[in-house]
Amino acid sequence: MKNTKLMDKAARLDFSQLPGSAPAGEAPPATPVFTPRPKTAPGALMAFANDTRSELLRENEQLRERAQHVDMLRGRLDEALGELQQWEGAKAARLIEPALIRPSRYANRHPSSFTGPDFQRLRSEIQDAGGNVQPIKVRPASVDENGLATGYEIVFGHRRLQACRELGLPVLAVIDNLDDQTLFVEMERENRARKDLSAWEQGMMYRRALDAGLFPSNRKLAEAIGVDLSALGKALALAALPDFVVAAFPSPLTLQFRWAKPLADAVAADPVRIKATAKALRERGEGLHARQIFERLVAVPREAPQGVEPFHPPEAVHPIRIGEREIGQLRALGDGSLEIRLPGDGQGQPMVDAAWLARALAVCLEDPGQR
Repeated sequence: MKNTKLMDKAARLDFSQLPGSAPAGEAPPATPVFTPRPKTAPGALMAFANDTRSELLRENEQLRERAQHVDMLRGRLDEALGELQQWEGAKAARLIEPALIRPSRYANRHPSSFTGPDFQRLRSEIQDAGGNVQPIKVRPASVDENGLATGYEIVFGHRRLQACRELGLPVLAVIDNLDDQTLFVEMERENRARKDLSAWEQGMMYRRALDAGLFPSNRKLAEAIGVDLSALGKALALAALPDFVVAAFPSPLTLQFRWAKPLADAVAADPVRIKATAKALRERGEGLHARQIFERLVAVPREAPQGVEPFHPPEAVHPIRIGEREIGQLRALGDGSLEIRLPGDGQGQPMVDAAWLARALAVCLEDPGQR
């Protein structure tokens, strides 16, 4: 009975106001979990080993997650490098005002290349596209105090540049730092690949390179640009033709590789005659094709056998008379032929009937007694 009363009194006591007590309505603080400490040395070693193993497992898991992340980044890097390899060696193109670009001293284009239907067709294509789709190539020719290019020299793309200049459009160009020899090789190969450079233009280009000392010999030049040595020789032979021979043609662009040797041989054999013939063809302006001009220049005139002076008999004139009146002449020409000339009657008619005269001559020639 007493215990019951004591328990009722204890239940009515309020300990919430005591220091350290939790406010009313709040849960009491969690009781810390008691971890029993090992009481023996083997137990302590086992507990240390378990703690260490757990820490190693956590570190291994972190390392595994980091390795997976690194593999993912490496894959992305490989993809990016693969894409970059596709652009290896590529150079960015930019728009440049044509006025800032000057021709190269090795320029291989004749002024005729910037006229005619082919150039007009290229010009129309660039105009329709709003600019040149295929960029040209230039190299810096002048720089300012900050080392920035202020002028450029063209490597290749002369016709595209000229078309943009005429249309008032900026030209799309790739800028590259090249030495003279590399500039020449790239210019020659690009133009030869496009197959629109004439034989004479190629020859002039090769001659300029050799004159400038870019290559020590024809063979070294042929090896650098990848052409046959004999083809190079024919192109150089065209470029070496005298100006009066080239001027005889409507345009030097019409000269062909296979004409180089015959023309050079004709000039060497008789330069005076070839020069006179070329001058006459140029001044006469008969509208001959290039092949016709070539054939006239290399034509060999008929000559007498060497050491024999041909005999040129004097022309003999024999009058034809009826009584005392001379009615015509019979002329013995230098080649042994005879020519009869009888004047007309003054009204556009012959003095004698031509058919009758022919029969009379035949009778005389048949009857030796009448000669």
